[in-house]
Amino acid sequence: MAFSTDVLKIDPEKTAGTLVDFIRESVRTYYRRKGIVIGLSGGIDSSVSAALSVRALGRERVVGILLPEKDSNPVSREYGKLVADSLGIECHEVNLTPILETFRVYEKRDAIVRRLVPGVPEPFRFRLVLPQDLLDRDRLNVYRIEVLLPDGSIRSERVSASDYLELMAANDIKQRLRMTQLYYEAERRYYVVCGTTNYPEYIQGFFVKYGDGGVDIEPLTYLYKAQVFALGAHLGVPREVLERTPSPDTYSFPVSDADFYFCMPYAILDYVIYGVEHGVPHAEIAAALGLAPEQVARAAREFARKRDATKPLREPTPAPKL
Repeated sequence: MAFSTDVLKIDPEKTAGTLVDFIRESVRTYYRRKGIVIGLSGGIDSSVSAALSVRALGRERVVGILLPEKDSNPVSREYGKLVADSLGIECHEVNLTPILETFRVYEKRDAIVRRLVPGVPEPFRFRLVLPQDLLDRDRLNVYRIEVLLPDGSIRSERVSASDYLELMAANDIKQRLRMTQLYYEAERRYYVVCGTTNYPEYIQGFFVKYGDGGVDIEPLTYLYKAQVFALGAHLGVPREVLERTPSPDTYSFPVSDADFYFCMPYAILDYVIYGVEHGVPHAEIAAALGLAPEQVARAAREFARKRDATKPLREPTPAPKL
């Protein structure tokens, strides 16, 4: 049978039932805890994880936490609160800006921006992006910084490897601080922390070690993004969340997951990953997606590079056996 986009279709009620059983068993039997704490980002993944948790344990045993900071898109807080209200769960907000300022995260990061883009007027908003022509030409993944100017124009400069590492080291503190706050909220209630990482993120290392990767359970890890959206629609996730473009939401100038990391939309990425992992010829994947075989070949190489480079993130910490 020819490869098609139907390969990722699911029975949403059956899938939800399997995940609900997993959550219930994990919390009650494996961890022997009372409930779940989950960070609500206003995105589809956290919304689906929260909805499944409510089905598994009841709304009275699920707590949502909003974790804004000064770079957050205001929509994240708005939609996160919308999800909590729609589920009827307890919800608390903790502004992380003061703690991040104590760590000098903004100061360290902004100093790099000023060095890369001299004379940029303040206050400025910026993001990191990769070239979005991956499917059309062979090229290297070299990040650029884009600074949004007061007149609406954008200044763009290439980012060196050392500057990129320094920017990410500072920015990843945001994810790690979120993890710390979630564990505080969970441990004082004798709850577990529920993760929100989907399969394309997991297999390509699009998560921060001891950040959003620091959780107790991961109900979505083996779901493709299309399947998460299908579950979200079935579970009644608000329309605003279903229509929102996925984003890491750690930069003051909004950036999508595709622009920042994947270099292609999930509507292509899902099927490239599935096809590669199931040995589907590039020509068949291309026909199903309306692409040329050479475009799929480039996408497959990009997937393999990221999968292989991030392999240690998915494995236990190395330790010698004596």
